[in-house]
Amino acid sequence: MAEAQWQNWSGSVVATPATIATPRDERELAGLVAAHDRIRVTGAGHSFMPLCETGGLLLRLEDMEGELEIASDGKSARAPAGWSLARLTEALWEHGYSLPNQGDVNPQSIAGAISTGTHGTGAVLGSLSTMARGFRLMLADGSIVECSCETEPELFEAQRVSLGLLGIALEIRFDIVPAYHLVEHIRAVPMAEVAERWDDLAAAHRHVEFWAFPYSDDVILKALDPCDPCPPPAHASDMDEKAFALYCKTVRRLPKLTASLQRQLMKHIKPSERRGPASRIFPSERGVRFEEMEHQLPRESGFAALRAVIDWIRSKKLPVAFPFEYRLVAGDDIWLSPFHAGDCASISMHQYAPMAWKALFGEAETIFRDHGGRPHWAKRHTLTREDVDRLYPKAADFRRIRHDVDPNGKFLNPHLAPLFGETA
Repeated sequence: MAEAQWQNWSGSVVATPATIATPRDERELAGLVAAHDRIRVTGAGHSFMPLCETGGLLLRLEDMEGELEIASDGKSARAPAGWSLARLTEALWEHGYSLPNQGDVNPQSIAGAISTGTHGTGAVLGSLSTMARGFRLMLADGSIVECSCETEPELFEAQRVSLGLLGIALEIRFDIVPAYHLVEHIRAVPMAEVAERWDDLAAAHRHVEFWAFPYSDDVILKALDPCDPCPPPAHASDMDEKAFALYCKTVRRLPKLTASLQRQLMKHIKPSERRGPASRIFPSERGVRFEEMEHQLPRESGFAALRAVIDWIRSKKLPVAFPFEYRLVAGDDIWLSPFHAGDCASISMHQYAPMAWKALFGEAETIFRDHGGRPHWAKRHTLTREDVDRLYPKAADFRRIRHDVDPNGKFLNPHLAPLFGETA
């Protein structure tokens, strides 16, 4: 245990917990839970919202004892919830398995990724939360409960996207598939061509996405497809991190050059290919710090929303350093999932962390909401309790379950209490 300052990956969320603890077993964890009135759990700190912020106890679970267990039918696995996705996917690979899908970074904890609806891209592939099949939780009173669609089904439904409000995830059971390899193709394509062919591209590739700098008429198109077994890739990233870091620093110093620099940058995008195990191709190194906002929109509204926000940026000549990321995610039936209303286009808006982002995101959020957007829980948003009730028909059921398992609000914090705590 130690008293220390904590901050998230981007540096925008800072907290001073009374205690930061890294328990190693359930007995030690239960003692900590009993001794504190306010508790949050953190993984890699990749949440841009203050989900982990607390003045009480901040827990890190990466050192908790436990092992990967593969089910006898080879269709699911069970792992310690505090493991990172990187550790999990490497362990799965050693046993001959992969996750059905991943996002483009992998330091996040399994529990953090699932509880916030983290996702990759794929027209018929859901978020990581849809892969969850069961949870082993420590509740606010220190008791331990198992939940699945067969056992404690309401708790399970609420836990699939829970924001850490129902208890501390100890172990998670999730879907797996036989290990597979991927080939990644990247190239520059006119935005107009991508928009015209998008449905065909989505149907032709297992995973497809693109990045769009607001001042370029071309986009960086990325497609991933299964391929024959092959060695790991020579490069751990889908981009030149050093060149991009230099570009971001230049935009920060000379914001009036943003448009011309983006057009120049796009001229240097050459077709490229990487092949390797899926667990090595999905994630890429992301060393340049940024702030992020993301909205899930009805699939048919995605391009209209993207065009609207880009037109606004261009009209105001705003220095937005990072490109937009445009992905597809299948709909689901999870209570607090932003994908609960059907198949989605997912649009991520980033800004270089040292640059101004609050006012920028605030204006852009209005545009995304006007197009039916629902924000990612872990990325910048300004949802109110009323917004939550409007966007999530099962919000009242979630609050009921939260109160049942944590009546004193041990797992609430100043950000989450107004959204999911008791009304005044």
